[in-house]
Amino acid sequence: MPKTNLKAEQTKTPEPGHSVHKIGGTSMDEVEAVFNNILIGDREGADLYNRIFVVSAYSGMTDLLLEHKKTHEPGVFSLYSSSENEWAWGDALNKVGEAMHKKNQECLEDKADLDLANRFVEERIEGVRSCLIDLHRLCSFGHFQLPEHLATVREMLSSLGEAHSAFNTMLLLKRRGVNSIFVDLSGWRESHSLTLDERITEAFAEIDLTQQLPIVTGYAQCEEGLTGIYGRGYSEVTFSRIACLTGAKEAIIHKEFHLSSADPKIVPAEDIRPIGVTNYDVADQLSNMGMEAIHPKAAKGLRKNNIPLRIMNTFEPNHEGTIISEDGKSDSSKVEIITGLPSLYEVEVYDQDIVGTPGAANPVQQAFSRFKLWTVSKYINANTLTHYVSAPLKQIRRCIDELEQKCPSATVRTRKVAVVSAIGSNLAEGQFFETAVAALSQAGISLIATQKPSRNVDLQFVVAEKDYDATIRTLHKALVEIRANKVKPAIKKAA
Repeated sequence: MPKTNLKAEQTKTPEPGHSVHKIGGTSMDEVEAVFNNILIGDREGADLYNRIFVVSAYSGMTDLLLEHKKTHEPGVFSLYSSSENEWAWGDALNKVGEAMHKKNQECLEDKADLDLANRFVEERIEGVRSCLIDLHRLCSFGHFQLPEHLATVREMLSSLGEAHSAFNTMLLLKRRGVNSIFVDLSGWRESHSLTLDERITEAFAEIDLTQQLPIVTGYAQCEEGLTGIYGRGYSEVTFSRIACLTGAKEAIIHKEFHLSSADPKIVPAEDIRPIGVTNYDVADQLSNMGMEAIHPKAAKGLRKNNIPLRIMNTFEPNHEGTIISEDGKSDSSKVEIITGLPSLYEVEVYDQDIVGTPGAANPVQQAFSRFKLWTVSKYINANTLTHYVSAPLKQIRRCIDELEQKCPSATVRTRKVAVVSAIGSNLAEGQFFETAVAALSQAGISLIATQKPSRNVDLQFVVAEKDYDATIRTLHKALVEIRANKVKPAIKKAA
């Protein structure tokens, strides 16, 4: 029987074989839809295999374990890292356990499966509790400092959510007659440390993809420390490395929505069009606008190994989705998506001394780097550096204080703005920029700044924060709806 073909790097186009899938947390919550539309559906026999599934935690579980992604309400990690006693974080950990038991009750009907799942949760929860208590006790001695261990604590807590959902999915598949296997990359109770590639290679060494269906934890414990490097995007990095190391023919991400031409909360749904074929340049631009099709570091691996990525809607299994590849390009020149960031800060540094002086702008760049201000876009002229950044106001104020100290001759000004981008894989032809500027002017929307980069992948428009939604609608009308290509691109069926 053929085994997985493990390679450190794959440089050739993958031969026909297996596919690697990732299921997001919101989709994971819809258990029946996932089984009917993705995991099983009308598949039977050999068609059930030659697939690998990387799963996220159930929706909201990682928020309880770390902190809420949007509201920043503290979870177990935030409470543990800031609390001087165990009660606050201990109560939060109890809530995680209760939420996991409730989810088990919702999705597992067989009593034997439910008992197994509940014991699995209890072992993990109590194991983490004992570890955190011991660490807290150890750090009460002066030789051990808690901040030095917090990155590891965050990693350990992150692993609980994915382990829980992967274990449950494996049980449900087995109950339905599928030879499923739980692949735990979390390093639970393992004494040896491995790199990410080593951990994946070791886990898949004995798996026969023609006979077994692996359900893999989105979190992988490794020497690199995934959460520290990639934040909440670690499951996509795991997914990408598995695809690269096992020589997948295609990587597929299942989301609760299509990758479409605009946000349906802003543009009427009937006017929105799913994107058919595009490339990794477009995926990078989407990431820069905070609308990740895939984490940019994960995309880099797929791109390097020439593995196409398909984005599919969990609830529309017969739709072919969006396929992203290195050379993917729309047949005609067109804008594929209008997106942006509704709330940014413009930081403008005016300094007459930088004119004609090489390196004079270095202190400005260093300050932005030191305070970790994410620059979405920037404009430079003879005496002014303007950055459009996404960061808390507190960080921005600290950065400005440092700029004013290091550059006493500079004048620093800041204000709230929004950035909207028109993105497409083929913008080389067609007067998109001119059309956009004319449409915004006709709609009465004033431009603060605009940019047409030479790579012909995106156009950027900086507007007042209050004009964000109107700008999205105006540009979508002018660049997508009116200029819509009526010929649908051919897309290959998903694996």
